[in-house]
Amino acid sequence: MKKEFGKVGVLFGGRSAEREVSLMSGKGVLAALLSKGIDAHPFDPAERSLAELAAEKFDRVFIALHGRFGEDGSLQGALEQLGIPYTGPGVMASAIAMDKVITKRVCLSHGVPTPKFTALEVETTTAEQLQAIAAEFGMPLMLKAPHEGSTIGIAKVETAAGMQAGFDLCAKYDDVVLVEQFVKGRELTVPVLGSGRNARALPIVEIIAPQGNYDYEHKYFSDDTQYLCPAPFDAAFTKRVQALAVSAFNAVGCTGWARVDFLVRESDNEPFLLEINTSPGMTGHSLVPMSAKVAGTAYEDLCVEILRMAKLGLKPVQHK
Repeated sequence: MKKEFGKVGVLFGGRSAEREVSLMSGKGVLAALLSKGIDAHPFDPAERSLAELAAEKFDRVFIALHGRFGEDGSLQGALEQLGIPYTGPGVMASAIAMDKVITKRVCLSHGVPTPKFTALEVETTTAEQLQAIAAEFGMPLMLKAPHEGSTIGIAKVETAAGMQAGFDLCAKYDDVVLVEQFVKGRELTVPVLGSGRNARALPIVEIIAPQGNYDYEHKYFSDDTQYLCPAPFDAAFTKRVQALAVSAFNAVGCTGWARVDFLVRESDNEPFLLEINTSPGMTGHSLVPMSAKVAGTAYEDLCVEILRMAKLGLKPVQHK
């Protein structure tokens, strides 16, 4: 393993609102790689500079950062400049997937359905506009900060009177607020591994949170949330959702690995894309390792498989 991978950096922590989760993910990945005899070392970009990252002379890095400055393409661009192969999608796919609004637009153009939505600029949106959207879309609505994850900067608004408070909460995290029609139904996630024609979906995970509230606490710390894997659907529906996940993965240009989240509408069993996570959690409660385990891949082997797919996305220009 040492010869195959060389010196490996595990990047975790970082400066985003998801730092706490990233610390848990990174520690798990680091322990897994070390258990496989890989020469792996921790690196926290919040505490150390890019100059120090270059000085470490890593042969490749495993990105276990979540959210901004780690999952949004900015770090991927720096690694491209430094010539250090990295796990997960490249610069463009990371940037697109980090923006829920752009992700929806791209996926819709590739035939992947998503709940009806609109995007509002924080600085220019008026109270009258919020009420008009509430009337057009109907209630309840989901309001989201489009560049955050781990259910940070999200509000379910039950009445038109609550629009302003929900909008203000999301505005703390972003310059744009995504307004999304609420879909009542079952919450699913589908991990995808590989690239292009070789991309494959792992078993579907269904998430059943207390009172349907899959918030930060229930995602990472509570034992009250139930996970069904493989999700209890018939073979045809399972295949359909997995195909949609791979389509979304490829539409955005993902490589390596990602996790694609869906809601299945209760009234007619129709699936709708919510978002794509290009650096999914790898904690004890995380869903990609859970799905991989059902498919027969242990956590440690999953980490090695992801690391093996580390690469640079941009080909160097050959000067004559």
